Amino acid sequence: MQVLLVQLEVGPDPAEVGRARRWARSRLAGSGIGDDEPLADTLILLISELVTNAVVHTGCPAVLRMLFGAGAAEAGTVRVEVADISACPPRPRHADGDDTNGRGLELVDGLADRWGWQPEGAGKSIWCEVDRGARQVAYEPAVRGFVAAP
Repeated sequence: MQVLLVQLEVGPDPAEVGRARRWARSRLAGSGIGDDEPLADTLILLISELVTNAVVHTGCPAVLRMLFGAGAAEAGTVRVEVADISACPPRPRHADGDDTNGRGLELVDGLADRWGWQPEGAGKSIWCEVDRGARQVAYEPAVRGFVAAP
């Protein structure tokens, strides 16, 4: 099995999230995932949530990794990992009504085919996977919910 791994170091500043999104879009395009594909928007949202969580909740630098399977069985899976130096496990929360935060891991759970976390060194890595061949679910803010993409 061959895997293409790309990674970006992210500083402990919330402004870094935008840089991570721009970097990820260029890497997705380089892997053959077009900007107009629902998969690209889904992956960018997942990346945005995971990087934001790492930067905001730890106040420390993080590393964003994207893995693209190149073998026959894995060619359709994209894995996103965000590693940080905090050993505290992620804590999914449920946002109520007009709460302005607390939805990140709910979005990850709703959009990714699989997700989890694991210890990594003195910290942890939170990961998610999206299968390219699967029917994509996209978040559409205009309708305030999840919808199956065509």
